[in-house]
Amino acid sequence: MSEGLLFVFAEPGRAGDAEFHDWYDNEHAPARLSVPGIRSGYRYRALDGQRPGWLAWYELDLAALESPEYEAVRVRSPRERSVVERLDVLDRRVYEQIDDRGEVTVAPPVVVSVALSTRDPDGLDAWYREEHVPLLHAMPGWRRTRRYRRTGGSGPDLLAFHEIDSVDLFAQPLYREATSTARRERVMREVTARERRVFGYHNTVRVS
Repeated sequence: MSEGLLFVFAEPGRAGDAEFHDWYDNEHAPARLSVPGIRSGYRYRALDGQRPGWLAWYELDLAALESPEYEAVRVRSPRERSVVERLDVLDRRVYEQIDDRGEVTVAPPVVVSVALSTRDPDGLDAWYREEHVPLLHAMPGWRRTRRYRRTGGSGPDLLAFHEIDSVDLFAQPLYREATSTARRERVMREVTARERRVFGYHNTVRVS
């Protein structure tokens, strides 16, 4: 089985916050957790002042997304069609895991997603494995880093998904070191697209 991530940005728009959250928490997200192979789901709110302001992410076996059960829950109810039509953003991406470092956590307080496309994927991978991730994980509070390759949806090709204790880590000397080395500068010269987002925990998806 291939370990995967279903990753969804959303912005309520004309649906409004109250209706958006009620739909997501009581219909949309619980339906996905009812599918065999989708093991957990979490919702996070933006801490970086950017839009879209909401992220939902689900840990799963990628085969679950090809199952009849998943196809059934993707058939939209009349209410879901109404809400989706009024959202400003519903950006769904699917990723296959290529690396996992650190401790397993449940509902980390903060997640940092860094999506990249590059002309040199091998060089980027080596930098993450040999320098960047070890430097980040030398900091107490930098819990886990998983890296993924996009297999569905739009956006940059690769994703680094970090689980951390607090945004205060960004002010630490080790963080500044991890993000300002000469090797990083060489790697980043080959990057053609970059999307960095920071989100804080909102809730855990429950099956209704």
